[in-house]
Amino acid sequence: MSEEEAIFKSKIKSTGIFSFKDFYKFCHDWLVSETNLHVAEGKYTEKLSGDTKDVEVEWEGRRDVTDYFRFKVNVKFVILKLSEVEISQNGVKEKTNKGSVEVEVKGILVRDYKGKFERTSIQKFLRSIYEKWIISARVKQLEDKLVEDLDEFLAQAKAFLDLEGKK
Repeated sequence: MSEEEAIFKSKIKSTGIFSFKDFYKFCHDWLVSETNLHVAEGKYTEKLSGDTKDVEVEWEGRRDVTDYFRFKVNVKFVILKLSEVEISQNGVKEKTNKGSVEVEVKGILVRDYKGKFERTSIQKFLRSIYEKWIISARVKQLEDKLVEDLDEFLAQAKAFLDLEGKK
């Protein structure tokens, strides 16, 4: 069985005007293009309340880095009081959204995801020696890469929301 270790967990919050459709697409495209993750939507729910709605979206992304390591990323969006608004930009009226957004990201480094070292107790012992003494620098390098990618993702998402709010 593989071993999973949570390396990164953080979130951002923003309230204001933004296009939910554009934000959703931006986040998905950024994760796919910049981190080479395969992203799948695991959950999408909407709860209507008058002329606003609450939306919850969960994604799971994964990328096999080597035959031994895999990046696994969980992204959760919670959008509260999402409503349609009309704004005037350069004299042109445009429909967009307003609400509160929270994006939570969790990054996990999966070791031995194929279970090659799990067949016998000797293999498990050899795996611990392999990780601790032979590839410890590689493990640290992969952990740093995962943290760097996800930190940048949150910074880009926050920047997108900040720019949208200034329209």
